[in-house]
Amino acid sequence: MGRAFEYRKARKLKRWGSMSRTFTKIGKEITIAVKAGGPDPSANSRLRALIANAKTANMPKDTIDRAIKKASEKDASDYKEVIYEGFAPNGIAVLVETATDNTTRTVANLRNYFNKKGGSLGNSGTVAFMFSHKCYFHIAPKDGITLDDLELELIDYGAEEFDQDEEEIIISGAFESNGDIQKYLEDNGFEIKSSEFVYEPADYKELNAEQQAEVEALIEVLEEDEDVQNVFTNMKEADVEE
Repeated sequence: MGRAFEYRKARKLKRWGSMSRTFTKIGKEITIAVKAGGPDPSANSRLRALIANAKTANMPKDTIDRAIKKASEKDASDYKEVIYEGFAPNGIAVLVETATDNTTRTVANLRNYFNKKGGSLGNSGTVAFMFSHKCYFHIAPKDGITLDDLELELIDYGAEEFDQDEEEIIISGAFESNGDIQKYLEDNGFEIKSSEFVYEPADYKELNAEQQAEVEALIEVLEEDEDVQNVFTNMKEADVEE
């Protein structure tokens, strides 16, 4: 997991350092979760996970409650989760994860960004086959439970990779295993500090510094768009070890 996890962690800290942008992003996710599964966290596993993410991001409880209440109202924005695909300069594959209430606006903006930065927006299926959809859980260590213990238990629930640093244990698996892994962790009293869904490339493409800068220029303008939630690529970062 090392390289992919460290890459995602570094990019997340870099891109979502702005508290207001983070709150907006989580707010949209809460809206989608509430519309799909209702406003009661006890009956909506995705909402429970997002509340944990919001707390980790220091989102105030009253802000979380307002987001849930607003999402429950009849006139709440109807966001759709849409994935767009394309290529950045130097043949780098790009997946853009959006939450939008106006797909016409979103696709027009994205096409403009790709064109201006030397890339091209493609059709569905253009690069998605190069990526795997994964779930990640970041949990607090638990007294008496080792990483090996967790691995033995969670393999049966679809977990595939395990890692640990000074502050947390990181567990990943296929996207489809998200519900089973979350249920096991909750049922067994583990503190889920945060969780996320990511698209990981099967292989990373190495570029020189100048080429990386060209790709980063596109990523930066994409992530500044209010409809964009996440951007995933198969570019290998020079400062991320294998």
